[in-house]
Amino acid sequence: MGKPNNTVLIVIAFFSIYVIWGSTYILNKIAVTELPPFMLASIRFISAGLLIFLISKIIGISLSISRKQLINSTIAGFLFLTFGNGLVVWALKYVDSGFAALIISAQPLVVLLLMRIFEGKKIQLMSIVGVILGIIGIYLLVSQKELIGKEGAVLGIFMIFACMLSWAYGSFFVSKADFHSNYFVNTGYQMVTGGVMLVIASIAFGETWISPIDWSSSVQYAMILLIVFGSIVAFTSFNYLLRTVSPEKVATSTYVNPIIALILGSYFLNEQITTQSIVAALVLLTGVYFINTKKKLTIYSRFSK
Repeated sequence: MGKPNNTVLIVIAFFSIYVIWGSTYILNKIAVTELPPFMLASIRFISAGLLIFLISKIIGISLSISRKQLINSTIAGFLFLTFGNGLVVWALKYVDSGFAALIISAQPLVVLLLMRIFEGKKIQLMSIVGVILGIIGIYLLVSQKELIGKEGAVLGIFMIFACMLSWAYGSFFVSKADFHSNYFVNTGYQMVTGGVMLVIASIAFGETWISPIDWSSSVQYAMILLIVFGSIVAFTSFNYLLRTVSPEKVATSTYVNPIIALILGSYFLNEQITTQSIVAALVLLTGVYFINTKKKLTIYSRFSK
């Protein structure tokens, strides 16, 4: 009897990670033009985490957590938020938001390889084709002189690849590890622990903190949207999906995220969309499609509940 409700929740959760996360690239790009990247990310996640705790207490959800669950939340917070998101925000100082989203769209390729390494999953022919297309797409994307010629772009691209690897391993880790039974509270602990580590990173890199009253209105609005929708809504949906369906299915958000990011970046920030970027996107996303099409037939039953 609970299946219809579960199906509705899954659909809503996928919409959140598809569309809302696709818009966070431009929101981070707007905010990072004024704010130091680690400060920006730390404020976003600590604020979101504390709001989650407050809401949980109001509606009567227990915040109690075991030592092991707290350690796991801290690890996930580091992989997803401190490293995985903090460095993407930093990289957005040097690369366009849509470009960053396209690179990260190769994440299912990395998840597939990690499942091969850690679980011994056999890579089928369809997935091999997908991997080859993915590599070609990435090469076409990052080899553009007009993009990599920008100051700091090469380092930014390298850091985005590192973040993609961190997110991919984090997805694999969260699907297996022991966490607080409530997805909302689980998200809160990851937000707070990840945010605290971002504060440490901000201090270590000597960032100058800027009072919110000195932010422009566009940055203030961007931060509010990042906290409420990009963090609380979308990340809770993400954690829910990782425990409900295959990590590779969750990674299919990378089909839609770059399209949303490219459209918004072009419309609001006048970011350049080159013909080679379009071709690269088609090749890369076709590769991701090949990877995930096969997996629908082979591992869904194992991970679904």
